[in-house]
Amino acid sequence: MTPSALPDGEPVPDDGALPAWVADAPSVAPGFAVYVHVPFCRVRCGYCDFNTYTSAELGGGASQVAYAQTAASEIELARRVLADVGRGEPVSTVFFGGGTPTLLPPADLATILAAVEDAWGLAPGAEVTTEANPDSVTPASLAALAAAGFTRVSFGVQSVVPHVLATLDRTHDPDRVPDVVGWARDAGLAVSLDLIYGTPGESLDDWRRSLDAVAGLAVDHVSAYALVVEEGTRMGAQVRRGLLPAPDPDDEAAKYELADEVLSAAGLTWYEVSNWARTDADACRHNLGYWRGVDWWGVGPGAHSHVGGGDRAVRWWNVKHPRAYADRLAAGRSPAAAREVLGGDEVRLERVLLAVRLREGLDVQLLGDAPRHAVAGLVADGLLDGVAAIRGRAVLTRRGRLLADTVVRALTD
Repeated sequence: MTPSALPDGEPVPDDGALPAWVADAPSVAPGFAVYVHVPFCRVRCGYCDFNTYTSAELGGGASQVAYAQTAASEIELARRVLADVGRGEPVSTVFFGGGTPTLLPPADLATILAAVEDAWGLAPGAEVTTEANPDSVTPASLAALAAAGFTRVSFGVQSVVPHVLATLDRTHDPDRVPDVVGWARDAGLAVSLDLIYGTPGESLDDWRRSLDAVAGLAVDHVSAYALVVEEGTRMGAQVRRGLLPAPDPDDEAAKYELADEVLSAAGLTWYEVSNWARTDADACRHNLGYWRGVDWWGVGPGAHSHVGGGDRAVRWWNVKHPRAYADRLAAGRSPAAAREVLGGDEVRLERVLLAVRLREGLDVQLLGDAPRHAVAGLVADGLLDGVAAIRGRAVLTRRGRLLADTVVRALTD
């Protein structure tokens, strides 16, 4: 939820107040989530276009040392803003993303989590996740996070092949991955591993090696994302100059199919196009909240927030730079840069875009007459599951997952 380029939008009041209609609008889905963006990285990876900064890129007012208290200030503002419109139930999921959240001391992450709990409370069994790099944790730091209330850690492994990691500018030693998984389990944390496929120079055998290594660790959750070369990144410049080849869609499709085969054989089932879990309980509930349309507040520079109701929703995004973010909060102002209100057609389109990615699929009754008629054709083309369609759900087949954009266009035209 932290893209590098922020869209245009309408101004946000200095106090962050939401539109008055929110108070009378029913929530789209049960639950309330908090995302915390920690924008610091030790090294900026060449492919990454997230809103992240190394210490060398930051000036005064953007200190990592002060970040926990700055984030806590936004959480207090969020509490007031949501209370004014009758929102802000106990938090069902918290997700610390980045950047590398675990560059901050565990005590700082604990301070931010405590601010969330003080503001709204944590629902029983709340899921609390932090992203981490394999070289940014120790047994002691993971134990401290578990003691502070974290329940889950998501390690950015990306690959176990050294030359692939080098192309991605990743700094960790792949031999360390089994160690950090063991340390996290010893601390009582659930473990997810993130992978990237389609890196220039990565062969199908390289990708199989990464999948086999992850499958061998018997973790309960794996994410696998196709590399997207973004404009404005170092890798984007390398591809544009011909120094690296652009990812090949056919190669990425073959690697996706291989991922589904290997992970399924290891006992993991897809529940979203890019995510596999051992059981339903092992799915990332925070990300499921995004796809189902729950309310969430995004804390931190560049973070996005969303509150929906009926056929309307409002979303907003914070200023990007940590210094501007800190300065606004220090002055008692909302850090929001701008916002937009979505109307009925836009809300329905987003629900289709998100719900169709899930294994539970989309209720076809949410579609208009013409898109409902398109379901039969998509089944005939092997893109939607025929049995699910009979039951009124649009559920992607494996081939459909590879062509999800095509399915969405057919269901929204």
